[in-house]
Amino acid sequence: MAIDSAAEQAGGVAQPLPWQSERWRQFLSQYQSGRLPHALLLSGPRGVGKQQFAEALIARLLCVTPGEAACGHCHGCHMLAAGYHPDLLRVSPEEGKRQIRIDPIREVNGFVAQTAQQGGHRVIVLSPAEAMNVAASNALLKSLEEPGQRTQFILLSDVPSRLLATIRSRCQHWSLPVPESNQSQAWLAEQLGGKEEAAFWWQVSGGLPLLAFELAAPTARALRQQLHETFDALVRGAEPVAEAARLDRQSTESILWYGIAWLEDLIRLGLSGDSARIRNPDLLPLYRQAVKNARVRDWFRLLDYAREQRRLLAAGGNPNPQLVLEAWLVRWSALLRS
Repeated sequence: MAIDSAAEQAGGVAQPLPWQSERWRQFLSQYQSGRLPHALLLSGPRGVGKQQFAEALIARLLCVTPGEAACGHCHGCHMLAAGYHPDLLRVSPEEGKRQIRIDPIREVNGFVAQTAQQGGHRVIVLSPAEAMNVAASNALLKSLEEPGQRTQFILLSDVPSRLLATIRSRCQHWSLPVPESNQSQAWLAEQLGGKEEAAFWWQVSGGLPLLAFELAAPTARALRQQLHETFDALVRGAEPVAEAARLDRQSTESILWYGIAWLEDLIRLGLSGDSARIRNPDLLPLYRQAVKNARVRDWFRLLDYAREQRRLLAAGGNPNPQLVLEAWLVRWSALLRS
């Protein structure tokens, strides 16, 4: 599930989000005193705003005449705004792939060996850093150990424990905070145009504002509604394989994400009976029917299955998406009819 960019902008220049001000001050202090480490590992749950913070860092580092943030007017800022800066290299998995393999990292090593074309910083961004396979990770180590002057690595990671320890040890780790609800909802209300919308999607996202912003987008809303209808149909006795076929053009990873969130709600409700603790209040009638039909331990087993399939996808495994979806819905259906 990709997080749409909703970075704070000031005259088109990326800015840190409101709840990142303390980390931004730390960056400015270290940068201005010459103590900024050559490699930063930015971590935090998906939806907390890592990409937005990284974009603000990139803009500030490549700006020719920066203040607290990039100026937005110099040649460096214009190149960045146009989508190309010769001293910026971004590395992510190739389209349709889940791993960063060794060839792009060899390109990083060549890039680091060059002189910055604009006479300032060279910036290398790896996202998500945990997508590097072992060969790629090992190939990156030399550049992390001997980066040269004015070279800045920025690694973004949802789960930094999946990075090799040798990579983590060569970076300064900055964990970005999950904002308090007041900050999140105030920001979301501005983005979504209303407090009620902000409160609902903030709750659905589990308190992660950028994820809430993404979930509120029309395409994500449509998928959520389709899945709601799918599970309503399963409760009424629909055939799970046929229901899976109706979802064949949707992202398996996104479907599993929703399913995991809903299973966690089911388990909370089954264990406590307290509907105030669930993240998706509009699904309460579906949850109550499901809780009535199956035991909590059965939902735990299904949750373990969904998490494992999602982990395999994230790790670069190649399970057949349609078979994963069919097997998962068959399990759901069996519990609902037990």
